[in-house]
Amino acid sequence: MFQTSYIELSESAVKNNIEFIKNFLGDGVTFSSVVKGNAYGHGIAHYCPLAHKYGVRHFSVFSAQEALQVTQALPNHEFTLMIMGQIENAELEWAIEHHVEFYVFEHDRLNAAIAAAKQVGKKALIHVELETGMNRTGFPVQELTAIFKKIEANLDCVEVKGVCTHLAGAENIANYKRITDQLKRFKQYQTKLHPYQWLSAKKHVASSSATIRYLSSQMDLVRIGILQFGFFPTQEIFIHYSSKHKVNESPLKRILSWKTRVMAVKTVKAGEFIGYGTSYFTNGVTKIALIPVGYSFGYGRSLSNQGKVLINGSRFQVAGTVNMSMLAVDITSDDSIKKGDEVVLIGNQGEQELSVSSFSDFSQQINYELLTRLPQDIPRMVVK
Repeated sequence: MFQTSYIELSESAVKNNIEFIKNFLGDGVTFSSVVKGNAYGHGIAHYCPLAHKYGVRHFSVFSAQEALQVTQALPNHEFTLMIMGQIENAELEWAIEHHVEFYVFEHDRLNAAIAAAKQVGKKALIHVELETGMNRTGFPVQELTAIFKKIEANLDCVEVKGVCTHLAGAENIANYKRITDQLKRFKQYQTKLHPYQWLSAKKHVASSSATIRYLSSQMDLVRIGILQFGFFPTQEIFIHYSSKHKVNESPLKRILSWKTRVMAVKTVKAGEFIGYGTSYFTNGVTKIALIPVGYSFGYGRSLSNQGKVLINGSRFQVAGTVNMSMLAVDITSDDSIKKGDEVVLIGNQGEQELSVSSFSDFSQQINYELLTRLPQDIPRMVVK
């Protein structure tokens, strides 16, 4: 099978999460599925067809490279694709030719888009990003008049599909004033666009967190990332949702499970160290299972002596340092474990579950980071 571990994607969980999101949105709000970071580690090639199957028709990515992957994942399908970040000027002709929409947040890209559109003979489909307080990408308000006058002079080759901004941390109540100030600025900036009668672009600002916490931010389109994969962005956002809707359990379902198999079983005598260094000492005769997954597969070194796995429906702790390609777990309490037994790194086995959040409990990784660090070459497969 030429794999040391594999990832399963639950189709029923995809369906559940998409239905939840669509039901949560206001009337007429477009759900854009954000699939940057290889669909948050789930795999663009596998996730996008599932999302499309259950009604998603708008996808957002960070780069032209990811946009190409989405088009390859969805051949002969109808959908809208939006690049929110990096696209080289040399890639603009490809985007325009294939009706791929993209953000414009600085003059060079706007000028290059106009030139590329004239070369291709088709309109560049752009989203004008405004700077409202994130201080990353976006046109400052004082440049809006000049930008839109330039667009107005080139309407034969440019179409504004959206006007947007990015919120600076809607998942944290500590950012409340910063976020509400951004929303006020964005609304104020719209008045500067009233003179352009031809402008009928979608307004969009909301991420997963803003969609849940700041309902007014939903506007015409929301850019949903982590929610669709079964996770509230933070515990704080879940508490906000659960207290408001009087529920105790998340309505979302984790899509991803990560599994491998026991590579070997070994008994170590008392008074020895296991693995590199001296971080794990055997006080008594210790039985270990060797697992063919390490930090090069996305299983963080910070989980040394702390991480957990499931084998035969029970939890076992990592023993010693997580290596590049291998880790050991202490299985002294279970004599039945043998080579070839299933090992669950994320997911369910019997009545036990290892959640993505459990990794965060033992390391400094947030769920976004853990998921997106799962290598693309780990095989993904869809299960019901």
